[in-house]
Amino acid sequence: MLTTLQANQVAFNYPQNNCGLEPVTLTLKKNQGLFISGDSGSGKSTLTRCLSGLIPHLYRGEFYGEILIDKTSTRDLSMWEIANKVGLVFQNPAHQILAPTVESEILFGLENLGLSRSDMKFRLENTLTQFELIQFRNRSPHTLSGGEQQKLALASITARQPQTYIFDEPLSMLDTTSAVEFVKLLEKLITQGNAAIICEHREKYLQQSKNISKFLLHGKHRNIIHIPEKYQTYPSTNDPFLLQVSNLSVEKSGKKIIQNINFELQAGQIVAIVGRNGAGKTTLLRSLAGLQKFSGKTVIHDGKCNQKPLFNMVFQNPDIQLFNPSVKEEILYHIENPDFDRYRWLMDMLDLQRYEDTPPLLLSEGEKRRVALATALMRYSSHGILLDEPALGQDESHKQILVRLMKKLADAGFLIIYTTHDLELAAHADQLILLNKNGIVSQGKTSDVINLEAAWHKIGLIKPEWMALNV
Repeated sequence: MLTTLQANQVAFNYPQNNCGLEPVTLTLKKNQGLFISGDSGSGKSTLTRCLSGLIPHLYRGEFYGEILIDKTSTRDLSMWEIANKVGLVFQNPAHQILAPTVESEILFGLENLGLSRSDMKFRLENTLTQFELIQFRNRSPHTLSGGEQQKLALASITARQPQTYIFDEPLSMLDTTSAVEFVKLLEKLITQGNAAIICEHREKYLQQSKNISKFLLHGKHRNIIHIPEKYQTYPSTNDPFLLQVSNLSVEKSGKKIIQNINFELQAGQIVAIVGRNGAGKTTLLRSLAGLQKFSGKTVIHDGKCNQKPLFNMVFQNPDIQLFNPSVKEEILYHIENPDFDRYRWLMDMLDLQRYEDTPPLLLSEGEKRRVALATALMRYSSHGILLDEPALGQDESHKQILVRLMKKLADAGFLIIYTTHDLELAAHADQLILLNKNGIVSQGKTSDVINLEAAWHKIGLIKPEWMALNV
C-alpha cells in the first residue's frame, strides 16, 4: 500500500500564542482514513495546516520536523504543487469561500486544474447534485446558512478530486442527515483509492466505518478542568416573564426564509431549536435579538407591562464579533466598572484562564466560541441569551460545561434559546422546537418531541442508529 502522506516529529509554535502543536508522527496510505481525535485546543487545526503545507509556507512561527507528500518534503514543494495533491477543508468555511456565486466557487478550483470545459461542466453538475446545492447555484455564498456554506466548502474540494483529503471538523455545521450522507461519501472516496484525514469532535458518525482508524492527539494542555461552585452574584430577574412570539415571518428578496412562527416560552427555560441546514434557525434567533427585520410580533409579558425582548446573542461564526488584541480586553470591552468577580468566574467556568493575554483570533474555533460566550455573559441582559450552534468546536467535556452553565443561567431566571445539530446537546433542553422552512413542525417537552418519528421525518432529519437518547 503506497504512502501518500507522512509526518515525522512535526511540531509548531505560533509567534503570539503559547498554543500550537506538540510533536506528532503519523503515516497515511492510499485507501486509508485517519480520524484525529483530541480536546478542544489540542492542535488539530494546526496539524491540518502543517499537513496541507500552509505551515510553513503561509504561517509564521517555529516549525519543526518534516511532512512528506509522496516522499517529497513540503518545504521543497510550492503551494501550487501541494494543492494539486492535497485538498484542505477549513473548520470555518467562511475562511475559504471567495467567489461571488456557489457555482463560480466550485468552478474556481476546477479552472485552476486546467480541465476542459466539458470535464468542468460534468464535475460541476455532479457536485451540485451530490451536495444538494443545485437550487443555490446562482446565490452568493455569503447568503447561505453556516451548514450550507460548509457543504459548499466540502463540494469545492471534492470536485477537484485530490489524492489526499484533509477535513477540519467537516461535520460540525451539518445536520444529522447531511452528516450521515457525507460519511458515506467519505467512505466511497477512500475505497476508490484516496486517503483522508478527518479532525472531528462528532466522532460517533465515524466510529462505524471500517476504513477509518482513530489517532489520538494530545495537546500542550491536557483537558483537566476545574468547574467552579455556585456563583452567588450573577444577577437574576426580579419577576417571572413570558416570551410570546406571534406570526413571525422573514422575507428576503421576495423569498420566505421563515414563516408563521408562533410559540410561548417562560423565564428559566432552556430551549433547543433543531432543523435541517437552511431551515431558518439562525434567522429566527437574529429576529429575537432584534438584528433581523421581520413581520409579526415578539413581546415580553412580566405581569406589569409589555416590553420588547432584550437578549444577548452569540453568533455561529465567532470571528465576526471578536476584534480586540487579547481575550481579557475582548470580554471587558466597553464595560464601565466591570464585575471582576463575574469575570474571574466566567474565565474559570469556560476554561479560558491561560488565554487571558492571547489574541482571541489565534485560538481554536471552540475556544473562540467560549470567548464570545463569556463576552456576552459579561453584559447584563434583561431576559436571556441566544446561542447559535454553541457546541461547534467543543469536545465532550466542554459541552458538559456548556450544559452546566446554561442550567445555572436558567436557575437565575434567564431564558436560554439555542440552535444545534448536536442531538445529544438538544436532549438537555427543557423544550425542543423542530423547525423546517414552512414553520414549526413540533414543540414541547424534549422527552416527548424526541420520540415523534413523524415530526423528525417531516423536517427531513434522521436520528442515527447509534443515538439512544434517554431524556
